[in-house]
Order: sequence, then C-alpha cells, then structure tokens
Amino acid sequence: METQIALLRVLQEHEFERVGGTRSIQTNVRVVAATNRNLQEAIAAGTFRSDLFYRLNVFPIEIAPLRERRGDIPVLVEYFIDRCARNVGKNIRGIEKNSLDLLQSYPWSGNIRELQNVIERSVIMCETENFSVDETWLAQQPLASESKGQSGLSQKLAAQEREMIEAALSESGGQVFGPSGAAAMLGMARSTVESKIRTLRINKNRFKTALGCSFASLSSNQFQ
Repeated sequence: METQIALLRVLQEHEFERVGGTRSIQTNVRVVAATNRNLQEAIAAGTFRSDLFYRLNVFPIEIAPLRERRGDIPVLVEYFIDRCARNVGKNIRGIEKNSLDLLQSYPWSGNIRELQNVIERSVIMCETENFSVDETWLAQQPLASESKGQSGLSQKLAAQEREMIEAALSESGGQVFGPSGAAAMLGMARSTVESKIRTLRINKNRFKTALGCSFASLSSNQFQ
C-alpha cells in the first residue's frame, strides 16, 4: 500500500524523491499499466487503492482472452516455436495440422503464458522437423469449467457496473461531464465513463428526457 501511495503521488503531482534524498524531482511521463487481475475485486478487498485505480484507468483498453481471439493463435504458435527452437538449437520447419487444430480449439484459461509453456515443452520433446503437441497435455474439461466460471463472474461484474453507471446517468439527467455529471458522481474520469458506456452499450440519451423536459418547461415559464 505504501508503494501505491508513492505511485499515486508521481501520477498526480508529477514529482518524487529518491530514497535518502532531500529534494523533489519533477517528472513528466506517460504510464501504460497492464494487469490480469480484477482490480474492482481488489479494491473491495482493500488490497488496491481506489484513487490509484481511477488515476490509472484514464483510457482503458480491454484485451479479450485468447480463447476469444483464436485467429491470433497460429501467429503466436509460429512465434513461440521459432524462439524456443533457436534457444534449444533445433530446426523445426512445419506444424502438424492436427496439433494446430488442437491448439486453436483449446480454451486457454491461462491465456498466452499457458500457450507459451505448452509450446516450449513441445519443442523440447519434438524429435522431428514437424512440430506436434501431445494431446494429453491439454486437460480439456477442467479448463473449460474454469472458463465458464470466469465468464459468469465477468458477466456479473459487468451487470453491476452497468447498474452503477445507469444510476449515475439517471441522477445527472444523462450528463457525463461537469461537476454534477455522472463521471463526478462515480469518481471516474470522463473518458473512462464514456468508454464504459460504449463497451456496455448503454444508451445515455434515454436519461436526458426528464431533464430536458424540465428545462424546456422552466424556459417556457420564464418567458410568460
């Protein structure tokens, strides 16, 4: 938590102090952060600061899991085979079609790291110039069950996030930015809220009706 506080100061104030130093050093950097953890759960558990999360989460980019990007698998397989083969001094010229089909149909709950480990093991065990994978190394059922569990959790969190954003939009009359906007209510950057609105396919215009009618009525009364 102490490190998180220090990082928050760097991001917010653009300054830091060296260990044992006596003066502040100004900095101007762009930070790109990545994680495979659910930070909303970490915030709820008290292991990750919410203010640091919102400071980092200015322009979020969500990367779909490997099982939803099966078209990327052949490219990644070729890359890992080439790198691993050079490391162990082997010459692999091709990939067995059955093995490639198997890799593309596998759910990969461990994402790219799991794929890399399987490729490295297969390259070490490979005794020919054609790359192949032992099907018994891929335990289909446990990983498929885990994948379904993770998918269910993601859907539940998305539903909760949608509910929070829609409640804020309803309170603000569909306004995202400004002191009384949904972003301020949620304690999030405007760009983050806009991004989540697009991702969750929320129609913010339907929340503008009540506020628009009230404003029109007020304007009409003023001129009477």
